[in-house]
Amino acid sequence: MNLGAHMSIAGGLHKAIERAEAIDATALQIFTRNQVQWKAKALSDDDCRRFREARSESRIEGVIAHANYLINLASPDEKLRRMSIEGLLLDYERSEALGLDVLVFHPGSHKGSGVEEGLRRIAGGVEKILASTNGFRCRLAFETTAGQGTQLGSRLEEIARLLAASGPVERLGVCLDTCHLFAAGFDLRNRAAYRRTMGQLDAIVGINHVVAIHVNDSKTPLGSRVDRHNHIGRGEIGLDGFQALMTDRRFQDMPKVLETPKGTYRRRDWDRINLDTLRELATRKRRTH
Repeated sequence: MNLGAHMSIAGGLHKAIERAEAIDATALQIFTRNQVQWKAKALSDDDCRRFREARSESRIEGVIAHANYLINLASPDEKLRRMSIEGLLLDYERSEALGLDVLVFHPGSHKGSGVEEGLRRIAGGVEKILASTNGFRCRLAFETTAGQGTQLGSRLEEIARLLAASGPVERLGVCLDTCHLFAAGFDLRNRAAYRRTMGQLDAIVGINHVVAIHVNDSKTPLGSRVDRHNHIGRGEIGLDGFQALMTDRRFQDMPKVLETPKGTYRRRDWDRINLDTLRELATRKRRTH
């Protein structure tokens, strides 16, 4: 089962592998650099070697990265858009150097310039990055969003358009975020609702384009358009929805990672608690697909 959590890279990128193994994870998400700074110290050959060796010696199957939070390819501010393209390219180059499978990024916010213009800017930026990185094996994945403010990517039609307009589709993918989907108005609270939402996803985007999943419950109600992650089964989605996800054969081998709050509960690590909950749900007999 390809299941894990986002882990810190404090002390070295390879430390994230150790932290993932400590919670019995088999998947992992990292930032390859500080997520709220534009500049980063270059990766050394030793950094890459230590990370690759740690991964090869571990039980970790899938490793994905999340791009810098400052990146906004949809920005109407040309300086910020240029910095965003350069920033995403840097994250992509670092992910490829580390041998990662997927780099996930938020599509961006149009900041009042309009949906059409925002989508055009995003697609153009991604196309430029792909054109300059021929031969890269790591895939770029658009993350579904909650739709706060002028955020793009909360509508499946927007994700489908970005996939079609951004370059070779075999180098692209989609990262589903359960909290974001729910906050954007896609119900996941029970098996029937989950099937309807996944049916829409398949019809509009294509299930085959999904390459990673962020597994998060939601602190806010269905359609709230507010992105607030909660622990599994302790939010508005609830356990039935996550059972449907965890028993969906189509996603069985796909990297599924928690982005839930860190910390402890009754002296137990929250990541362990959430992973144990998901594993228990996965063992239930009823299958979604």
